Amino acid sequence: MKIELNRNSRTSLVQQIYENLSDRIRSGILNEEECLPSIREMSKNLEVSFLTVVKAYDLLEQNNLVKRVQGKGTFVKSHSIKCEKSKNTGSPYKWQLSIQDYLPRTHFDTHYNSSDHSLQFSLAAIAPSLLPNRYLENEIHIMLEKNPLILSEYGPIQGDLDLRIAMKRILKKQKINVSQKDILVTNGTQQGIDLAARTFIGPGDVVIAEAPTYPAALDIFRSRGASILPVPIDKNGIRTDILIKLCETKNPKLIYTIPNFHNPTGIVLSNDRRKQLLTIAQEFQIIIIEDDPWSEIYYNEKPPNPIKSLDTKGNVIYLKGLSKTLIPGCRIGLLTADGTIFNRLVSSKMNADLGSPLLTQKALYPLFQSKRMEDHIKKLRTALKIRRDLVIKLLKKHMPEGVEWIEPKGGLNIWISIPEKWDTKQLLLECQKKNLSFLPGFVCFCGEPETNHLRLSFSYLNDNVLETGIIELCRILKEFLSVTPPENSRLIL
Repeated sequence: MKIELNRNSRTSLVQQIYENLSDRIRSGILNEEECLPSIREMSKNLEVSFLTVVKAYDLLEQNNLVKRVQGKGTFVKSHSIKCEKSKNTGSPYKWQLSIQDYLPRTHFDTHYNSSDHSLQFSLAAIAPSLLPNRYLENEIHIMLEKNPLILSEYGPIQGDLDLRIAMKRILKKQKINVSQKDILVTNGTQQGIDLAARTFIGPGDVVIAEAPTYPAALDIFRSRGASILPVPIDKNGIRTDILIKLCETKNPKLIYTIPNFHNPTGIVLSNDRRKQLLTIAQEFQIIIIEDDPWSEIYYNEKPPNPIKSLDTKGNVIYLKGLSKTLIPGCRIGLLTADGTIFNRLVSSKMNADLGSPLLTQKALYPLFQSKRMEDHIKKLRTALKIRRDLVIKLLKKHMPEGVEWIEPKGGLNIWISIPEKWDTKQLLLECQKKNLSFLPGFVCFCGEPETNHLRLSFSYLNDNVLETGIIELCRILKEFLSVTPPENSRLIL
C-alpha cells in the first residue's frame, strides 16, 4: 500500500492519511476484515510520528470504517455495499498484498457496474433498443466490403481525418470554431479526462470539482495524487462565489465541471455562471475540463453553448461524448483544446494507445455524414422524455413524505435525497435483495461524503420494467424510512 503525502499541503498529515485510507475502504480496495498495517509499521513507512498515525486511525474508527481488536490490530469493518472481490484468507494470491499499488479509490468499478440486477437504475446508459444498431451493423459490413484491409491498418494518432472534419461541423453548431487539426478522437470522454489528468496533474496538485460530481473523474484525479477540493452546486450550477475564494488561497491547477445536465444532479450551469467560471480561470490561469456527455439530450429548451465557445485564451479542454447516444460499444469521443495544451494532450494519447481503433471510427463516420444522426437524436429525446415523465409521475405518486428530487431538464439521471439521518448505502443493501440497483450518492463526493442521496438512471430499462422498478423502489424506501436508523449509520463529520 503506497500513500503519497504532500508535506507542503495545508491539509494536515493526519487528514491526508485518513482520507487516503477511507477512500480505499469505501471503494472496496481494502477488503472487509482486512488488517491495516500496524501503527508502528505505518509510522515507519510514511516517515511520520507514531502519534500522527494514531490520530488518523482514530478518525477511521470514529467514522465507523475500522474496528480495533486488542492485541491483534486494526481491521476494516464490513462494508455497507458488498464487494465482489474475493477475501484474501487462504488465497494463493495472498503474497500480492506485499506489492504496493497507487489506487486510492475505485468507486466507479465497485458501485457503478451492477449488470447482475434486473431492475438496474445504476447504469447511466441508453437502452440498446433505442440505438441505431441495425444501421451501424449494415454500415460496418459495407465498409469492410469496400476496404477489407482496414482491419490491418493503424489510424492516425489524432484520429481519422474524415471523422475529425465531421466532428468539426458538430462543434461549429455549438459555436466552437476549431480546425480539424485541433480535434483529438478519444476512446470516450473517460479517456479524455484521463489524458488531461496524466498530462497536467501530479502529486500535491489541487483540483477543484463540483460536489457532487462524476465519480470516475474523482477516481482518476485521486490516482494522480491530487488534492481534490469540492465546491457545492445550487440550482444554477457551481457556486462561483465559493470557487473564487478557493482560487485565492489554494492555487488550483484544474477545475473539472459538467455544465450541461450535470452528472449526477441533472442541473444546468447558467450562462452567467459559465462566464464567471471562465473569467476566474483566466484570472488565475487555471485549466478547465469541460465534460459534455449528453447536451443534445434536452427535454425542454436547449442548454447554453459550451464554455469552450467563450474561450479566447485557451483555458478550456472540451470533451464531448459521442458513443453514448449512438453506439456505446464503439467508445468514441472528441477532445479539443488550444495551443501547447492540445499538443501535450496529443503526446499523452500517443503514449496511451497510439490512437483509437480505426474500424470504429470508420463505422461511425457515415452516421455523422447523414441526416439520420439528427433524426435519431430527435427520436431519442422524445423517447427519453417519455421515460423521464413516467418516472417523475411515479415518484410523485408513490414516494414517501420527506423524499425530494431534482427534475432534470435533460440527461439520463434523477438525483434523489432522503432525510439526512438515513443512509442510502444501507438502502441499497435492501434493494439488492430485490434485484434492484442504483448509484449511492456518497461515491459522487470526495473527502467526507453526503450519504443521504442516490442517483437513479431512467434510460436503460424499458417502460414496463421501469414502472415496476420505480414502484418497488418506493415501496422499499417507505419501509426503510419507517425504521429508526442505527446511531452509527451516519459518518462523523
